[in-house]
Amino acid sequence: MKKILVDCHKFDEDYQGITTYIEGLYKELITHKEIDFYFAAKNIILLKEVFGDATNIHYKRLYFSNKWFRLLLDFPRIIIKNKIDYAHFQYVVPPIKLCKYITTIHDVLFLDYPQFFNQKYIIKNRFLFNLSSKLSDVILTVSNYSKDRLIAKLNVKKPIYITPNAVNAVYFQKYNKEEIKSLINQKYSLSRPYFILVSRIEPRKNHLLLLKTFIDYEYYKKYDLVFVGKKDLKYSELDSYFNQFESNIKNRIHFLENVNNSDLLNLIQGATLSVYPSLAEGFGIPPLETLAANIPTVCSNTTAMKDFHFLKEYQFCPTSCLSLKEKIDLALEKNGMDDCIEQMKFTYNWKISAKNYLEAIQFKNSN
Repeated sequence: MKKILVDCHKFDEDYQGITTYIEGLYKELITHKEIDFYFAAKNIILLKEVFGDATNIHYKRLYFSNKWFRLLLDFPRIIIKNKIDYAHFQYVVPPIKLCKYITTIHDVLFLDYPQFFNQKYIIKNRFLFNLSSKLSDVILTVSNYSKDRLIAKLNVKKPIYITPNAVNAVYFQKYNKEEIKSLINQKYSLSRPYFILVSRIEPRKNHLLLLKTFIDYEYYKKYDLVFVGKKDLKYSELDSYFNQFESNIKNRIHFLENVNNSDLLNLIQGATLSVYPSLAEGFGIPPLETLAANIPTVCSNTTAMKDFHFLKEYQFCPTSCLSLKEKIDLALEKNGMDDCIEQMKFTYNWKISAKNYLEAIQFKNSN
C-alpha cells in the first residue's frame, strides 16, 4: 500500500487557489482505498472537516509556521516516522531527499511578468523552483500554458503532468436568487444589482481596468461594484484613481476583505455579473466558480485563460476598457450561460485531474 504525504500548511492561512486545488484533488483521490493519505497542517481540526475520517486517511500535525523549519524539520520527521513513499508539495520541496517528491508548480508568472514582482522574490524563487524541479520525481502543473512556460523558463526535461483545477460542487448547487439578495443586503447593505470581482487586490489582477470601465461608462448609475479580496501588494494606481471621485460614485464601490467561504458563495450567487480582468494567470479559477453559480461571467483572454474555450464569446482584452465594456453589455443581454457551464464541467473536473495524478505516480489499482 502506497503512503502519500500531503503538505496542507496552506489550510492554516487564508483560503486561496492552492487550498482549492489540494481539497478538490484529494477529495477525489481518497476514494482510492489502496493508498494511505497523510494530511499535514497545524490545524488538524480543519483538515478533518475537509477530508473526513476513513481507514486510509491520517492526520499529522505540523509544529512550525516558518517555511524553512517545516521543510527541514517537520516534514522529514513525518516522512521518516511513517515510512512515506511520496510527499506532495506546492512549488517548493525540502532540500533533503527522504522519499519520492511530487511538486505542483502552478505557474512561473514571476519570470514572464517580472514587473509585478520584486527582485528579491524573483531571484529567490527562480533558485527554489529550479531546485525543486530537479529534486522532484513527479512534476505537476495546472494548465497547458503553465506546462509550456515551465519548460521554457526552467528548462524542465522531465515529464510534466497536467492536473487542472476544477470547481468544487458547492458552486453548482441550486439557490433562490431573491433570498440570497436579501441576505447580502442585510449583511453588506448591497440593495442594488452589483458586479463582482473575486481576487486578491494587486496590480497583476487588474482591478483598475474594471474600475475605470465601471466609471467611464457610467455603470454606477444602475449597479454597484464589489471587490472581494485582501490587499496583497501596493496598488497606488488603483487608490489614486478611486480617491479622485466624489462620494456619490465612491459609495457605489465596495472593498470587502476577510470574507468567509459561506459569505463569499452568497456574494457570488447574489451578483448580476462577474468580471475577471487579470493580466496573467497560471490557471484562473474565480471565473469558473462564478460561472458554475450561473452568474454571467466575462474574463480576460490572456495566458492560461485562453484555454477557457467555452467562455470565448465573453473574453476581452485586459488592456482595453472598450473591449471589457462590449463583453459586459453582451453578458448582461444574454439569458443564462447553461451551455458554457456544461462545457466547463466536461473540461474541468477533479476526476480527470485525479486520473492524471495517478498516471503520474504510476499507480495501478489491483481491483
